[in-house]
Amino acid sequence: MDQHQERASYSTRSMTESEPIVHNIFENKTGSWQYIVADPSTNAAAIIDPVLDYDPISGTISTKTADSLLSMVKRNGYKVDMILETHAHADHLTAASYLKHRLVKEQGDLDTPIICIGKRINEIQKTWGERYNIPVAEYQGVFDKLFDDDETFHVGNMSAKAIHLPGHTPDLMGYKIRDCVFVGDSVFNADLGSARADFPGGSAEDLFRSGRKLLSLPNDVKIYTGHDYPPEGREAPLPYMSVRDHRGKNKHLKDGTSEKDFVKLRRERDVTLAEPKLLHQSLQMNIRAGRLPAPTDTGLRMLHIPLKMKEAQW
Repeated sequence: MDQHQERASYSTRSMTESEPIVHNIFENKTGSWQYIVADPSTNAAAIIDPVLDYDPISGTISTKTADSLLSMVKRNGYKVDMILETHAHADHLTAASYLKHRLVKEQGDLDTPIICIGKRINEIQKTWGERYNIPVAEYQGVFDKLFDDDETFHVGNMSAKAIHLPGHTPDLMGYKIRDCVFVGDSVFNADLGSARADFPGGSAEDLFRSGRKLLSLPNDVKIYTGHDYPPEGREAPLPYMSVRDHRGKNKHLKDGTSEKDFVKLRRERDVTLAEPKLLHQSLQMNIRAGRLPAPTDTGLRMLHIPLKMKEAQW
């Protein structure tokens, strides 16, 4: 399987009302879905949850994945108005700031895209900024737009809405653009179920309610996930399933599942999960919206990796 897989889908609800063109780009190393959502009537576009490549062995950041997004934007003649983050990811680094920097050069200062996230990112920044001893100046004001719950906006002529979906993290925001909703790490595809809820500020109860909120949308709405880890028997990652499919098949959230049963299942599973491989690197970069740490006096840019010892030896 190639590292990056891309598909484009087209919604056709009405000939008089623009439906989004959705490009689904899968980043294989972290199992992450990235999206370019474009308005065919204006070529305005949004990029959702872009990935910055990182090699933990060498500590090297690279931009191959992000550059492939830029190539797709250019090839289709899109103008990117915004970069939407569903939350501060704990499993991959965001390419938001890199993409903004490049798009300013390519689109011009008057068409600078804005980096957007839910308003509760302030809580996440404080929690993790203090934990990693990051200067406040390095993460304060790095996002251009903080969405309120249920705030409406537009991608070109297409109406869109920010939907608060807490549980995996308290800041998680989904983005509904016409009949597509991009949900980050809340609902996964039906054969996986749901995301973990054991990070600081996470809540299995909230995750259940967020999942059922999504499954209360009209049956034909497409739920686009932030990740996919195809289980045995399914070869290819899937970017979305319909609300109808989730209501009938989602192994954690299908119709008839009680909150009590979901919470029990989620808690029992979460205690068995290891922390994400890129947890520390991701959070330190992502609360900065993907900006690099300030260089030290020696010119090096540093991330903090906590040490763990089974027993104190001295």
